[in-house]
Amino acid sequence: MALTIRRIAVRFALLLALAAVAPLVAYGIVSILSLQRGTRESVVAGNQNVAARAAEEIRRYIVSNVDILKALGANLQDAGLDVRQQDQILKNYILQFHQYREITLFDESGAEVVTSRVGKARVEIPKNQSLTDGVVMSPIKVDEDLLPTTLLAIRVTKANRPAGWLVGEFNLEEMWRMVDRIRIGEHGYALVVAPGGELIADGDPDKKALVAQSRNMRANPLVAVPEARQEAGGREYVDENGRRQLGVAATIPSLGWTIIVEQPTAEAFASAAQLQRQLVSAISVAVVVMIVAGYLFGRRYFINPIRKLQHATHEVAKGQLETRVDIRSHDEFGDLGESFNTMANRLVQLQEDVKRQERFAMFGRVASGLVHDLLHPIQNVGNNTRLLLREAVDAETRLECGRIIDRELTTIKHFLDDLRNIVKPKPVERFPLDVNASVAEVVESMKPDGERHGITVESRFADGPLTIDGDRFALGRVYRNLIINAIQATQPGGRVTVVTARDDRRVVISVTDTGSGIAPDRLSTIFDEFVTTKRKGLGLGLAVTKRIVEQLDGTITVESEVGRGTSFTLRFPARNDRVAQAAAS
Repeated sequence: MALTIRRIAVRFALLLALAAVAPLVAYGIVSILSLQRGTRESVVAGNQNVAARAAEEIRRYIVSNVDILKALGANLQDAGLDVRQQDQILKNYILQFHQYREITLFDESGAEVVTSRVGKARVEIPKNQSLTDGVVMSPIKVDEDLLPTTLLAIRVTKANRPAGWLVGEFNLEEMWRMVDRIRIGEHGYALVVAPGGELIADGDPDKKALVAQSRNMRANPLVAVPEARQEAGGREYVDENGRRQLGVAATIPSLGWTIIVEQPTAEAFASAAQLQRQLVSAISVAVVVMIVAGYLFGRRYFINPIRKLQHATHEVAKGQLETRVDIRSHDEFGDLGESFNTMANRLVQLQEDVKRQERFAMFGRVASGLVHDLLHPIQNVGNNTRLLLREAVDAETRLECGRIIDRELTTIKHFLDDLRNIVKPKPVERFPLDVNASVAEVVESMKPDGERHGITVESRFADGPLTIDGDRFALGRVYRNLIINAIQATQPGGRVTVVTARDDRRVVISVTDTGSGIAPDRLSTIFDEFVTTKRKGLGLGLAVTKRIVEQLDGTITVESEVGRGTSFTLRFPARNDRVAQAAAS
């Protein structure tokens, strides 16, 4: 009961919480989704802007240095300068523009004409990548100082005819510094990837070595899928270190380079995550508060009255009709408590009325049974007593009257014994008993009664000794009750058969009649006290019979079919030892 009440309290609290907090939860979910979407769009847009600006700065950096080389080429071509003058100009440029380590002029055949380097030139004409305006750029590599360099080459003309190539070794250290200065939060960095996927620059200090190794970045989704670079929403992916990153990309079309800005998603969406946690915490606290409030409110104004009513109902069901409930509220529960108390008061009155009616009914039934069962024997005793008082009665008549009086007094005594055994059962004695002999004795004594009613009483006995532990006089009452009932239930011309048999280790006695039978709905109650299928009588015979049989460790069963007869079967444990058989005989 306590568990059921607790479940009701919990459900009531949850119902209140659902009704009160559901709109808040729905609003919180919508807010969280909107926050996540808005934060992502804002972060991606900001990172995309950083990537675009970085790409533009790098492009201008490269273009400005290409313009320096173009200006040098313009000074050398169509100027009619001799080799010494060209050599001096190149060396002046190297001193003025430190980002160039070496500048060399080649003729159309590729032979060195003049170089800024003392000694033989180290550079050669690149052939890998063409830029706009006739500028050729070689793949970026790391020199012995672990600094990125590339070769830039432009055409030199003479009289508007190709006259050779001006090649400069370009130091990209400043570009590295530009990339290093790009920071998004605390752990967001930029990196530059060449058209072939080689890593050119990386702002992450832990990844500088990857640049020296020319690490190929095609595993990065923004490099592997060119279309992903144009996605305004950016991409989320897991990098080679297992960290989830938010990446955006911008390209430098003239160079074919890709500028990627990466930021850990945990850092990129930290503010949104914090606000989300705050919203979830607020909603959780609201839910808990409402559940607790609902539980306390429901327990006081809803659960406690139900518990009182439930407890009182169980007590009334147990027969405690004096139970009452005390619900001091001016609501429906208070009205229900008053109705329950009114019902309990009415039940007490009804119970008293029922008890009084049952007492009257039982008294009438007992009185009717007593009159039915005792009237005839008493009348016989009275009649024969008056007959004995007459002086003209002969000796034989006196003797017959005395036998009738003894018989009727014995009948009255047995009836009174049955009444006493119902209240206080009389113990039975156990001793070896020959079943065939005890049954035969009762059958012979009952045959005259059967003949008076026009009924044949017969018996069939099993061969050999049938020995049980029993009380001869108690079992005689059992046999007599069953045979009398069979005679009374059988129409004249019918038959009552008593049979003994052996069934494994048990002795079986059956009493079968060809009478009217017993209705199936009455079979389950015929052994109860004061239950009878006769029109009159107390209904004690079968109740006493069943009690005696069970006291002797036996069983009694009944089978009946309306209009064809009834059969009672007794079963007792058999005694097969010779000592018991000898004692029984």
